[in-house]
Amino acid sequence: MHLAQPVEGGVARVVTDLVEAQSADGVDVVAACPDGPLPERLRALGVPVRHWPATRSPGPSLAGEVRRLARLIDEVRPDLVHAHSAKAGLAGRLAVRGRVPTVFQPHAWSFEAVGGVTAALALNWERWGARWAARTVCVSEAERATGERAGIAGRWTVVANGVDTARFRPAPAAAVRSALAPVTGLGPAAPLAVCVGRLCRQKGQDVLLRAWETVVRAVPGARLVLVGDGPDGDRLRAGAPPSVLFAGAVADVRPWYQAADLVVLPSRWEGMALAPLEAMACGRPVVVTDVDGARESLPPECADRCLAPPEDPAALARAVTGLLLDADLRAALGAEARRHVLAAHDVRHTAEAVAGVYRDLLGPRPAGPGPVPPRAGDRAGHGRPLGPARAAGADRTAPRPQPTEHRESNHP
Repeated sequence: MHLAQPVEGGVARVVTDLVEAQSADGVDVVAACPDGPLPERLRALGVPVRHWPATRSPGPSLAGEVRRLARLIDEVRPDLVHAHSAKAGLAGRLAVRGRVPTVFQPHAWSFEAVGGVTAALALNWERWGARWAARTVCVSEAERATGERAGIAGRWTVVANGVDTARFRPAPAAAVRSALAPVTGLGPAAPLAVCVGRLCRQKGQDVLLRAWETVVRAVPGARLVLVGDGPDGDRLRAGAPPSVLFAGAVADVRPWYQAADLVVLPSRWEGMALAPLEAMACGRPVVVTDVDGARESLPPECADRCLAPPEDPAALARAVTGLLLDADLRAALGAEARRHVLAAHDVRHTAEAVAGVYRDLLGPRPAGPGPVPPRAGDRAGHGRPLGPARAAGADRTAPRPQPTEHRESNHP
């Protein structure tokens, strides 16, 4: 069972890609999540979705959400629960409490997203809740190290994010720009930077807008397109110059990557952002901030040109300007970026590595039904074994890149 809170953007794409790959491999997959775009996508894939009403953040409704989820898990009787992001990880681990092997995937740590007392509470929960995660899957070694430094003890596995390299692929920029011209009004020669991401503090578009003032002075005629929507949209629009276009939320981001001269993501924190991987798969160079997962997502030789410190508009402007003024360098970096994603960040590698985690946790499965420990005071439940198709899916051997596993001796 995949468990998700209200999510959009990269996390929703990761969940969708995993579910699609696992279903294709014959694994019996079910998802539990609130209403929204994610369940619609999963149902379109033919995946059963159980409605789990939940909010994005902890609050007074948490206790009820945990009770409903515990009942739902008793009804479905999954062999394994895979909880995505902080809120689902909180509710899922409280609902299961070790009765079923539980994988927690933070997709960036919640205690980095907040401050003060809220950050302390989030961190204390992650330290405590680690006891109920049979495995914590991080999308980068840096994300794992951040958790470990924060005092979270557990059994770690690093599985880098991946993208569909057949779907995200290069296309002639001129033709794509021509198709987008009715929306953008851009000519074929205008220097174009694109930022794809939710309009929120995490993604740092406010830093990019401050940097953009410097960029347009050095690169006359340059245009910036922000693709996405979110809680900071009105504020960002109010402070943006005429050279910035807000495309809003779009069903298909590929044309924006393919039309760009370069793609920028100035995040304040990440685990490993998906947008730069998608852009590189489309053969486009990227400029990203040096947060968790950024260095690991880039070709090693690109780091000097493509990284800027977070919350540093001047450094970000220098990196963006340097690439906008050098077409040959952009072409070389874009070609190398595509090769790198094909080798290290294909979504098939990601799905196969996650299957390896499941196999490690489930082990050999009996032919007949096996028990699932009940909740205290509840009736006994019975787990469903892996049938032939599910066992075949779980027993796949993952090719490179292999997941990195870290076992902690002090796991509660």
